[in-house]
Amino acid sequence: MDSVIPEKAYFRIGEVSKILSVEPYVIRYWETEFKTVKPVRTKAAQRLYRRKDVEELLTIRNLLYQQRFTISGAKKQLLKMREAPEEESYLDKLVLIKKELKRIRKMMS
Repeated sequence: MDSVIPEKAYFRIGEVSKILSVEPYVIRYWETEFKTVKPVRTKAAQRLYRRKDVEELLTIRNLLYQQRFTISGAKKQLLKMREAPEEESYLDKLVLIKKELKRIRKMMS
């Protein structure tokens, strides 16, 4: 099920609850477990979630409900997901550098 995130800067917990199709207490629990979700608090202490928080919560929900990870497994998977693109880009850069060096070496011989 693909959830559509409305074009807004901030979301209240009730809105996020509807987007994720989970109860608000689940979202509050995930906040305590996954430190990457940090809603802003208003003067009245209401939580306001940014778009990146909602996207992170969607990823967490997917890992827990669709892919059936445990909380600790989901934490590890999130870390892997954050590290993987950087590693790939380094490898891509190294491959390009190697090709360029070979081309230069060929020009010089």
